[in-house]
Amino acid sequence: MLSDILARNRDWSAKRQAQEPGYFTRLAALQAPEFFWIGCSDSRVPANVVAGLDPGEVFVHRNVANIIHSSDMNMLSALEFAVEALKVREIIVCGHYGCGGVKAATEDLPHGLADHWLEPIRRLSRAYAVDLSRQPDLEAQRDRLAEFNVVEGVRRVCETPILQRAWTRGAKVRVHGLIYGLKDGLLRDLDCSVGPGHFKEGAAL
Repeated sequence: MLSDILARNRDWSAKRQAQEPGYFTRLAALQAPEFFWIGCSDSRVPANVVAGLDPGEVFVHRNVANIIHSSDMNMLSALEFAVEALKVREIIVCGHYGCGGVKAATEDLPHGLADHWLEPIRRLSRAYAVDLSRQPDLEAQRDRLAEFNVVEGVRRVCETPILQRAWTRGAKVRVHGLIYGLKDGLLRDLDCSVGPGHFKEGAAL
């Protein structure tokens, strides 16, 4: 299996060089992405592929169910680097329909450490129980919960001292919530974007 990956890499590298001589030299010289993508670890949702972007155009952090934990030093370090060093202008929190993490959070089954990680989704499920109950079936409920998780993620990114400091000094960075459809390959805007002057501590999106 590893030999297959290495062979595919060689083929890809050769084709890319043929299509655009000097591509890797240019890419290695500078990292200047406009987007920071916080997405799910699901192998079916690679950020640059679904967004139609080339390597170097998007800085990426992924975790199970694209959850924003205020104590997640990995995510916070990536966010700080994106905002402070890379000067990204657009932050995207992207979930997806058919999310295994959302499914696990709504099952009455043990999932080991994942149960601790998924607690914010269970909390959202309780908070939006009335809205979720209006959905026609369990799949629709989970997809709606995936949307709520993205909107909550946008809110929590905006609440970080990293974003608060950036906005205070006049940075024009904006935060957006998208959700990806596995069945049609389309990204949908959840209309929860936040930018400078739109967010006050304690206010709802």
